[in-house]
Amino acid sequence: MRTVTSPPHVDVVCLGESMVTFLPSRPGRLADVPAFERAIGGAESNVACTLAGAGHSTRWVSRVGADGFGDHLVRTIAAAGVDTGAVQRDPHRPTGVYFRTDGERATTAGQPAAVQPAVQSTAEVAYYRAGSAASAMAPGTVDLDAARSGRILHLTGITAALSADCLALTRTLTAPYEGRPLVSFDVNYRVGLWRSPADPRVLLELARGCDLVFVGEDEAEAAWGVTGGPDALRAALPEPETLVVKHGAEGATAFVREVAPERGGGAAGDGAPERDAAHGSGAADGRAPDRRVRVPALRVDVVASVGAGDAFAAGFLSATLRGLPLRDRLRHGHLLAAAALTVPGDLAEPPARDAADRLVALDAEAWGTLRLGPGWTTEKAIAP
Repeated sequence: MRTVTSPPHVDVVCLGESMVTFLPSRPGRLADVPAFERAIGGAESNVACTLAGAGHSTRWVSRVGADGFGDHLVRTIAAAGVDTGAVQRDPHRPTGVYFRTDGERATTAGQPAAVQPAVQSTAEVAYYRAGSAASAMAPGTVDLDAARSGRILHLTGITAALSADCLALTRTLTAPYEGRPLVSFDVNYRVGLWRSPADPRVLLELARGCDLVFVGEDEAEAAWGVTGGPDALRAALPEPETLVVKHGAEGATAFVREVAPERGGGAAGDGAPERDAAHGSGAADGRAPDRRVRVPALRVDVVASVGAGDAFAAGFLSATLRGLPLRDRLRHGHLLAAAALTVPGDLAEPPARDAADRLVALDAEAWGTLRLGPGWTTEKAIAP
């Protein structure tokens, strides 16, 4: 597998909007809750913060308003160990905010929670992000050098949905060019962001230009009409070197295409992220066959489900940076998802690396019987 040979500024750059989140102080509908607690939320900043907590250098690239909410976002994300030096302040547009209840975001409009796969309850979400500072991100308003300064650039489909400028920026960053970092793309389909005339099939186009793609079976069906399981999704997305198909509470399947090491580069497993080609584009016809690995999810006593997908991506990316085998990458994804599922907010403290590695090394039977609940990430809770 190909490797990055030039030293980057940081391990991972995450680009996208983060918002101030207001969480109900008690259960109930938004209309009935009298008070809210302030937090932060944003898929890309969640990944950056989680990776920083796991010991990696990360940078968050975005735009926020020149307001108190923007101050809160930048201060909170920086306190998590993330470089926020490339975050721009917009004096004319506000920082986005949203209100939500507990539960999963729906992937299909109007579909009841009872028939959504692997979803116990559907969150009520109210966004106030139209015209936000982040929606003005564009190739000309973002520091592209900062965006490209990592070994990995992590993006999501949320950014592409925010505005025509944001879509243009996403297309610029996923286009092939010499020296492109490994581009990771989480489809992250949000039905509320893709109102007519917006077409979520653009997410398929963007994903096909990336090196590593995360997508859920449910969102692929809702956004693109693709059904038939992991093999059908791989057929729809043959270009990415690595494709991770998530099956909700059942686990995840990863496909990876083996390629020869880049001349002059390090060997696979030397800690550099795997690459498909020096310029970062998909392979041409005659691709090598895939390796396919499926890993079941862990049994978890769920406290809140929001943020688990971002944590899974962070765990997989962390293991990719370390050059770990494909099965272990999936297991690290499941472990960090379990950390997020067992806390009330979007972000959880990851387990210590050596402790996580011990759990990842369990045999199949022990992995299958492992059950994790609140507080499991402490060293005492997972000591051998």
